[in-house]
Order: sequence, then structure tokens, then C-alpha cells
Amino acid sequence: MTTPTRETQLVDAFTTLADTLVIGYDVVDLLQTLVENCRDILDITAAGILLADDAGQLEVVASTSEASNLVEIMQVDAKEGPCMDCFATGKPVALPDVDVDADRWPSFRNEARTQGFRGVFAVPLRLRDDVIGTLNLLRDEAGDLDERDLRAAQALADVATIGILHARSRDDSDTVRLQLQHALDSRVVIEQAKGFLAHQNDASPEEAFRLIRGYARTHSRRLSDVARGLVEHTLAL
Repeated sequence: MTTPTRETQLVDAFTTLADTLVIGYDVVDLLQTLVENCRDILDITAAGILLADDAGQLEVVASTSEASNLVEIMQVDAKEGPCMDCFATGKPVALPDVDVDADRWPSFRNEARTQGFRGVFAVPLRLRDDVIGTLNLLRDEAGDLDERDLRAAQALADVATIGILHARSRDDSDTVRLQLQHALDSRVVIEQAKGFLAHQNDASPEEAFRLIRGYARTHSRRLSDVARGLVEHTLAL
């Protein structure tokens, strides 16, 4: 079997993201697709996305692992770390080695090392001057990320951002705010459903999430709708 080239993988990734931009698409599923594409194509170990809530606080909305180690480091990053600086400036932030310049973000550096990550790169989710969140790329080895990978990550992030804000005027701040808050609220419901399903089936968080997402895709339903059905006991998997 022929192994797909990196260029082919990128084309497929952009095609997949574009295919999600249809009426009724699911923002959380769009962002989940983005982080999985980044993990599979780029020279990284894991990826995650944080979106800003109404108060401008960053919250985890998608990650390549449902395990606590990745979520915890991103939560710390949202308070102090590369992604916080990226969100504030709207520019990419690179931390090739967490042990270098360790005094800059002490809490983040400690958490990163505890969870086994040595390099972190943050890419803004932005449309013109509007920054709505960040895409975080994490590596288990220290070292610079290839410039082509950074450019590809920014391009993928840009497509996803347009998807979130598509058909919205950038001056229509109320609509944009509601759209982003809906994505964050959806993630809360998905977390509840994931916990319920994991407990019910004695499964890991990753397995529970795969079940929810698989059902949503098979039945052409939104992730949040499936999750809500599980939480409200109107749906059984």
C-alpha cells in the first residue's frame, strides 16, 4: 500500500475541513477534526484548542486526547503560558524547549514537564484583528518545529476560524459571541456525556468520546445533540 505524502495529507485535511462547512455543521466536531489532522500530519505529539468565553478567558474545547494530562497542561496554559501570550498578541509563540527561559512561565513549565512535554507552540485562531482562541501544538521532544509545519498549522487554523465565523460580519460581535459560547457550552455537555458513558461501559474517556462521535457521524447528528440526549437519558448507545 502506498504511504500518502505529507502534501496529500494536507490536501485531504483541507478538504475534510471544507466539507464540514455546511448548514448545521458542528463547531466542536470541526475543531476536533482540526487537532486530529495536526497530530497526524505535523511533527508533534499532541494538539489542543482553547476558545475565549464571554469574559475573555480561554477554555479547552478540543484535544487529541481526552486523558487528563493534556487537558491539565492546556488549562494551566490558559492562565500562564505560550497560548496566553499568543491569544493576547495574535501572533504565534514558540517554546522549543520548556527548560529554556524557565522563569518566564514557571507554573506552565512545571506542568509541561510533569506531563512529559518538552516543546510547545501556540498558533492564533484569528480573522483579521479578531483573535478567538489558540491552537496548541505539543511535542514530547525539545526542538524547533519545522517552518513548513508552522505555516501549515496556521493555514489549517485560519480555515477553522473562518468556519466558526462564516457568514458573520466581523462587526456583528453579538452573533460571534453567541457562536463561540455555544461551542464552549457544547463541550461542557460532551464532557458530561463522556463521563456518563465511560462509567456506564467501564470504558476510558477516549473510548467514550469515540462512541459519541461515531454515533453522531453515523447518524448525521451534532456531537452536542448526541451528548445532550445521553445526559438527559433520551438516547442510549
